[in-house]
Amino acid sequence: MIKSTNSERKITNHLQQDVVKVSGKKIFINPFLYWRRFDENTYRWLREPGQMSEDQIKPNRSRFYPELEWSDLSHDQKLIKDATVEMFLKTLELINTFHPYLSSGQLLEVERKMAIIKKIPFEKWVAKSFAKKARLLENEKRKFQRERFFSSWREWLSLENTQQAILPLIITIFVSSFVGWSLGISKNSCNPYFEQNIDQLN
Repeated sequence: MIKSTNSERKITNHLQQDVVKVSGKKIFINPFLYWRRFDENTYRWLREPGQMSEDQIKPNRSRFYPELEWSDLSHDQKLIKDATVEMFLKTLELINTFHPYLSSGQLLEVERKMAIIKKIPFEKWVAKSFAKKARLLENEKRKFQRERFFSSWREWLSLENTQQAILPLIITIFVSSFVGWSLGISKNSCNPYFEQNIDQLN
């Protein structure tokens, strides 16, 4: 019963972080809760950072991060913050699309609440998105390197000069193996223990 109560409390807390009330109307500030209402292209536009230009993001930095001095941030920190600003702008665009009845004052109220509630969750989501993209790029890089390695070997082996050089080597290895095997058989045939075993079998 206690576990069930705790689980319900967590769900309630998450819902409270994803929904705000403006003039008695519930507004989703988690953009992914609108996924049933948009197509695959819109979903891709939402989930992939870098869909908005720097000219769109840069003027809105202080709008969502008035407390930050951007010149003091590292390159990676700027990437995270800029992508978070992009998430805010995309979410506001979706809210404006799916709630066209909201006035400019109501939209501003939604924006203020969203900036407080969703800043950290958006930053975490953006960081995970960048990490996932980095892993995919690394996997693609390794795959490309493997394919290039095997392709180089196939190309090298297909060369006429390579085949002319390898053929004598293969013949030498085969002959050496055959000679070694023949000598081994001859040695065993001269071995009294070997002959004794053969006599016993006969």
